[in-house]
Amino acid sequence: MTFEYSAPENLLENKTIMITGAGDGIGKACAQCFVDHGATVILLSRSQDKLEALYDQIESTHPGKVIIHPMDFKIAVAQDYKALAESLNQQFPCLDGLIHNAALLGARSPIEFYPEQDWNDLMQVNVNSAFHLSKALIPALTQSEDARVIFTSSSVGRVGKAYWGAYGITKFAVEGLMQTMADELANTSSVRVNSLNPGGTRTQMRKDAYPAEDPATVPTADSIMPVYLYLMSPEAKSLHGQALSVRGFDPSEPEKA
Repeated sequence: MTFEYSAPENLLENKTIMITGAGDGIGKACAQCFVDHGATVILLSRSQDKLEALYDQIESTHPGKVIIHPMDFKIAVAQDYKALAESLNQQFPCLDGLIHNAALLGARSPIEFYPEQDWNDLMQVNVNSAFHLSKALIPALTQSEDARVIFTSSSVGRVGKAYWGAYGITKFAVEGLMQTMADELANTSSVRVNSLNPGGTRTQMRKDAYPAEDPATVPTADSIMPVYLYLMSPEAKSLHGQALSVRGFDPSEPEKA
């Protein structure tokens, strides 16, 4: 059953939300959806061309509501995250949302033959960047009256599956990072932290993972935005430390991580 949520147009008014992997797929859909509901978005991606195209698109309908920040997580170092946080603090009083969406797929092969460079790259982009970015932005998030952090998860990061290699393993690590942050922030802030498995979605990563699949049979990124909107809403304040899934999403019966 598809989750339905009728979000008011001003749901995210006066909210500032950062989205990684915003150049395409789910990140891009989040950017467009959040701006449509009043948010100011800060968009990170390694592709400056995609960010600039998205900036032009959003700026034409929502002037002054988008900031882009090209950043390649594969080569970023601690100072880059610190500089990003300092820039954010100069422009905004707080950060109201952080969507960890950037990720690499890597090779689909047995561990025995898994490419070492893919392993290192996926650990850097899928795990280390989420750690560094979260660490740098927790002070800004805790200044918000009702902040959200959403880690993008996967079914192969909750139950191990053969041949998914570093991708699945990094998603297990993301779940651990989510749980640790949620426990640390539960009683010291209003930040709510969860992971969300979007399920099969019509993105380039999905196409790379399943090249023979008919994309018309897979839900679009836009179609799953009601879940993201709900999680960013005041109604989701009770959801914290949860391993959630878009498919069958029911906020009244969350699954404990």
